[in-house]
Amino acid sequence: MLSIVRDNQPDHKAWEKVKFMVFDLPDAKQPFSQRIRLIDQIVSALNIPWLKAVKQWKEPSHGSLMRQLKVVTQAGAEGLMLHRGSSFYKWKRSGDLLKVKSYEDAEAVVIKHIDGKGKYTGLMGALLVRSQSGLSFKIGTGFSDAERRNPPKIGDTVTYQYHGKTRNGIPRFASFLRRRTLEH
Repeated sequence: MLSIVRDNQPDHKAWEKVKFMVFDLPDAKQPFSQRIRLIDQIVSALNIPWLKAVKQWKEPSHGSLMRQLKVVTQAGAEGLMLHRGSSFYKWKRSGDLLKVKSYEDAEAVVIKHIDGKGKYTGLMGALLVRSQSGLSFKIGTGFSDAERRNPPKIGDTVTYQYHGKTRNGIPRFASFLRRRTLEH
């Protein structure tokens, strides 16, 4: 979808697939549980084909939440947002809104160090790694400053976490977890 929006020559047929999804009403003074109903009323009354309210629901237990997380991630979503029904809108991060994502972990071999930029100038900025399936990709987050000063060596195996894979099989949002150590 991003390519449709960024395209310099509009593709009108492609734009028919784009939807504006309403998930909250920042200026409304009601708690979230009431804002949801208001969103549904507004979107329904406007009756605009490309305007949709994001489906909201309650999960009765942790187990059902985890099952639903699996369903949405298998369908290609990144995760779920949990919202406290009694909360008022805040223009900042708060404990009233929680992102829930599942992640997997895997191992890869370090094949190159990529120099850091900005605050990481003079340090390792990212690792170029090769997965067990032979795909190469960068891991640039999850490192402490000490790990950036003394990064895993070329040839070391590292464990990383990620949130699903791209169509090309590259791990999404790969983040460094640890250097694999051999036990004696």
